[in-house]
Amino acid sequence: MLKAFLSFSIICCSYVAQAQNYVQINSGDSEGDIIRKAASVRPTARQLNWQKLEVTGFLHFGINTFTGKEWGDGKESPSLFNPTKLDTDQWVQVAQKAGINLLILTAKHHDGFCLWPTNTTDYSVKNAPYLNGQGDVLKSLAQSCKKYGMKIGVYLSPWDRNAKSYGSDAYNEMFRNQLTEVLSNYGKIDEVWFDGANGEGPNGKKQEYNWSSYYDVIRKLQPEAVIAVMGPDVRWVGTETGYGRDTEWSVVPANNLDQNSIADGSQQQMNIQPKGDMSLKDVGGRANILKAKGLVWYPAETDVSIRPGWFYHAQEDAKVKSPEKLLDIYFHSVGKNGVLLLNIPPTTEGLIHAVDAENLSSWKGLRDKIFNNNLLLGQEVKLVKNGVRKKLKEGGEQIWTSKSDDKELIFEYKAKSPLRFNVLQLGEFIQWGQRVEKFEVQIRNNNAWQTIKEGTTVGYKRIVVLPETSSTHIRIKIAQSRLAPFVDKVGLYYYDDIVKLDGKAHK
Repeated sequence: MLKAFLSFSIICCSYVAQAQNYVQINSGDSEGDIIRKAASVRPTARQLNWQKLEVTGFLHFGINTFTGKEWGDGKESPSLFNPTKLDTDQWVQVAQKAGINLLILTAKHHDGFCLWPTNTTDYSVKNAPYLNGQGDVLKSLAQSCKKYGMKIGVYLSPWDRNAKSYGSDAYNEMFRNQLTEVLSNYGKIDEVWFDGANGEGPNGKKQEYNWSSYYDVIRKLQPEAVIAVMGPDVRWVGTETGYGRDTEWSVVPANNLDQNSIADGSQQQMNIQPKGDMSLKDVGGRANILKAKGLVWYPAETDVSIRPGWFYHAQEDAKVKSPEKLLDIYFHSVGKNGVLLLNIPPTTEGLIHAVDAENLSSWKGLRDKIFNNNLLLGQEVKLVKNGVRKKLKEGGEQIWTSKSDDKELIFEYKAKSPLRFNVLQLGEFIQWGQRVEKFEVQIRNNNAWQTIKEGTTVGYKRIVVLPETSSTHIRIKIAQSRLAPFVDKVGLYYYDDIVKLDGKAHK
């Protein structure tokens, strides 16, 4: 047993030492070779830290807040921007009570209005009545985040409907200068968020964005920041409903993987946005990776607004998503191997509305009510099949795996009295990759194991609503894995209002 454990430890250390977030596929690779390569791809340190956040927040705030628009045209007067009670401490406190771990501010939206006193344009808070032109919303938020231990991100729109240089090389330089300002003067930035909007500027031209030069600025000034979603670190899940895929792989095909796209360094990584069809129902399944030129760790961010719109509109005060709806979204975003980016737009006063704040707090209460009571803790468990290994500790985390690349792992629980449950949570130790392709939940019925639920991918976290069940004999089965699975989360839970979770991707 000691020899086997030492061998396993050596293999684990080798995995960590060789970790990189991409792999090239050669023309002579067999199907088995490609599957092994897919199982070997791992997140960078910044990608892993981002995934562990689970829930992040968006703060859509700017000129649109005062015009009632969603997309401004860049012609709105800076005199409109005048929040009279702006309180970024309140933003952060509301977010923390909701279990949100990072806040992203729309420092510049498509209208081009900047929420910091930039030197690149006059179209900013320095020409607004807010604090007599001495205001700096980004600085205020950065200070509040530091005060309360909240991580911070910035949204900076490349599309600028106000900049006269938009559509020329000069604009790329202007945009790099804007990035330099926000990444140099406000402390540590944890995420830089770009969308793909690319419309016309005031001169009727469209801009050819120099993405690689933008990434270079970010990597130089904030090397630990993830770049999403038009970037190399994080991709968009493909919908703004908050509902992710039933099968969500973080390892996906990249058809532009070559030496020009790979950054050298101790944490090997892609340094351009991976190219491939990310809109498929199963982006990283076997059918797709077997045709790929390369594979890359490129996890999904799932975004949605707590309101129908992204900016605050008073007429939507009665349309704020309920705690139960937010819980359902959590199950289908974080619970489907994604990170949830939830938008909570401040009002014209500069505050998070009381209804939003109350629903966010109640949502956190629901999550705590469910997941603070893992029914499997303390229950007798047996790891079935001769390939199953003992659990291993690394950094205080519990990990279960199997030897000799056995692709099946079964947890068999025997309770002293029947357990009543309707929610399953699983998780993989993604530091060593994503591998699980199929899992099942079983109970023993008439001396035979009966499957009550099955699913596909797990990833960092998988949450599944089960039919309400009561049993003393329960199996959690990893039925198929690309290589030996690494599992670090196993739990069964009960939620008494499960009927309120509709599982539907609607707002």
